[in-house]
Amino acid sequence: MKTFSTVDLLKDLRTVIFAAAKSPVSITQYRKPRFVLMTVEDYERITNRDPRKAYAIEETPDELRAFMLGEIDKVLGDDDAP
Repeated sequence: MKTFSTVDLLKDLRTVIFAAAKSPVSITQYRKPRFVLMTVEDYERITNRDPRKAYAIEETPDELRAFMLGEIDKVLGDDDAP
């Protein structure tokens, strides 16, 4: 990952943006990494990972619980049908 200081960012924004268009860049402040500049596509790729989520029974959202119970009832009801 390329690194630029906040001074570099202020003095030569174009270079920093061109570098961030290719891959994320680190922005340092007082010689410590503070920020990351990246394209929206890179950001969405890392934040929209696997949409599946597991819940403990007591944490399951009410609408999801109702949906799941309804589907279970359908399955159980189908087994009893002749």
